[in-house]
Amino acid sequence: MGCFVTGATGFIGRHVVAELLARGERLWLLVRPGSRSRLDALIREWGASAQQIIPIEGDLTQPLLGVSEGQRRELRGAIRHCFHLGALYDLNADAAQLESANVQGTANVIDFARDTQTGCLHFVSSVAAAGRYRGTFTEAMFQEAGVLDHPYFRTKHEAEALVRETCPVAWRIYRPGIVVGHSRTGITDKIDGPYYLFKAIQTLRDYLPRWVPLIGFEGGHINLVPVDFVAAALTHLALLPGPDRQCFHLTDPIDRRVGAVFNVFARAAHAPTMTLRVEPGPWAALLGPGMSAPEWRQPAQRVIRQLLDELGIPRTLPGMLNLPTSFDSRQAQALLAPAGIQVPPLEDYAWRLWDYWERCLDSRQHGRQALPAVVGGKTVLITGGSAGIGRATALKLAAVGARVIIVARDAAKLASVSTEIKAQGGWVSTYRCDIADPAACDQLIAQVLAEHGRVDILINNAGRSIRRAIDNTYDRCHDYERLMRINYLAAVRMTLGLLPAMVQHGAGHVVNISSIGVLTNAPRFASYNASKAALEAFSRCAAAEYAARGIHFTVINLPLVRTAMVAPTKIYERLALLRPEQAAERIGAALIHRPERVVTPLGTLAQLVELFAPKLGRAVMSEGFRMFPESAAAGGAPTAETQLSPEARALTTLARVVHG
Repeated sequence: MGCFVTGATGFIGRHVVAELLARGERLWLLVRPGSRSRLDALIREWGASAQQIIPIEGDLTQPLLGVSEGQRRELRGAIRHCFHLGALYDLNADAAQLESANVQGTANVIDFARDTQTGCLHFVSSVAAAGRYRGTFTEAMFQEAGVLDHPYFRTKHEAEALVRETCPVAWRIYRPGIVVGHSRTGITDKIDGPYYLFKAIQTLRDYLPRWVPLIGFEGGHINLVPVDFVAAALTHLALLPGPDRQCFHLTDPIDRRVGAVFNVFARAAHAPTMTLRVEPGPWAALLGPGMSAPEWRQPAQRVIRQLLDELGIPRTLPGMLNLPTSFDSRQAQALLAPAGIQVPPLEDYAWRLWDYWERCLDSRQHGRQALPAVVGGKTVLITGGSAGIGRATALKLAAVGARVIIVARDAAKLASVSTEIKAQGGWVSTYRCDIADPAACDQLIAQVLAEHGRVDILINNAGRSIRRAIDNTYDRCHDYERLMRINYLAAVRMTLGLLPAMVQHGAGHVVNISSIGVLTNAPRFASYNASKAALEAFSRCAAAEYAARGIHFTVINLPLVRTAMVAPTKIYERLALLRPEQAAERIGAALIHRPERVVTPLGTLAQLVELFAPKLGRAVMSEGFRMFPESAAAGGAPTAETQLSPEARALTTLARVVHG
């Protein structure tokens, strides 16, 4: 005698199998031929012998599970427990896929149980079978289920009905809550359910200090349970003698709302929490009845869809975060209590779930693997690509399979970078051009389009800077004009020239390299900051206009980078500047995630100061202007830069801590 298991290679299934092996059970595991290697790897992980586990090839969607007559004959009367865990749990799957796996698959398992004279069928349903029931759903309830407006809800309800109404052998039903990672290791097999909120939490943490209070929604009920609890509880209840033809809720007895769960994970991530959480009703009242009119609904839906796409959240998830159902699990708890099996408090293991996600599943931590998928085979044009940030970025992207086009004025430096890229096996094409010259820039664009068809990614990196106090520029209006020509107008001309081909293709990404000085309003950089601020304003407007056409715009507010552009200012030798390769890493991350802005913590702090305490910001900048002298290149005393005051040296030390 032994146990037959479907879905043994799934997330819950592999933990249930481990529990059954620990109890000395002999197992037959249904496996599709295409999943045999995966099962073999798990068998080695479990440390099971050939006598403990016997693979049975078949398919959940086939009559009698596709198991041969000869094998069924051998199994008749030998299966004491049949665990049916095989199902499709994907909320994004279409209705036909869910129907085939969840409903027809269950019907096939029931027929198989009848044919093999199985002792008891253990069916793993879901709390989704309750639909959108308003109130507390008990383990004795089934027909009372609420609106089944999602194919997943409907198919889990229908599958459970088949077991209740047609199964000829003894049966038990289990309804787990939303299953998350292991409570002691955090391990999970995929991003699903509440994990889709993690990127939003991470974004808040990156852009806001932990102490900033947030206002948010309370949301609906959400019931999370770790996979180790589900496996231990299910196995214990299944092997207990007696309680057949009953349903058990494998749920957390603590009723939680989405807002509270969000805060638990936010604390685990050291992110800001929602200090005030309100129901959707008050917000609707504030917005007024006109906002619910059809003419508002469609634009609002488009905005919400775009926001969800930016955060990598499935469009179906918001509907799952407003469920009105809580679950009573007292019957299951009473049977589990003598064995000491209970749901651990979410607050005790949330940090493990977050830690595992951020280390092992978050694409941002695996940029080296994600970047080739984003830029591999794509045509990337980098202006100012012969030195500094442009050179480092060209080398980085060419190394992961991008077709790199670099543009610069110096032919010798272009040839040097080209040689470097080709030596590492990359693809590169070079163009010598002064893009500040409108005619030359237009000619370059025409030539690039003629020879390459289109540019997938444009990185507007070329630029120059002038560090000079305004009172030393009364007769130097040309400083402002020449910076506008290269930092703003040349970048806009390149963008306008390459956008039509991107629009026709339905995809593209424009990255504009800006400066942290735009956010800090750094003194002595009026001409430079003004030109970069103009480029940022253009980028923000373009991002709105082209969002629906598949084209993304990103501004990167880099702190000071140790390049030839900053070399004339000797004071920078005392500062902890970024290396060009570090700047290239940030550009690579921007290509992966395509945010509208990439900013450092110091830049975020500057934005907050500008918003909440602008006078304080002016005072700090004014003091910095007084402490740090004019460079010799801008008309200052030749030795002033090397004779810093103690206060100035202290400020440079602080900058080392917070600038990155």
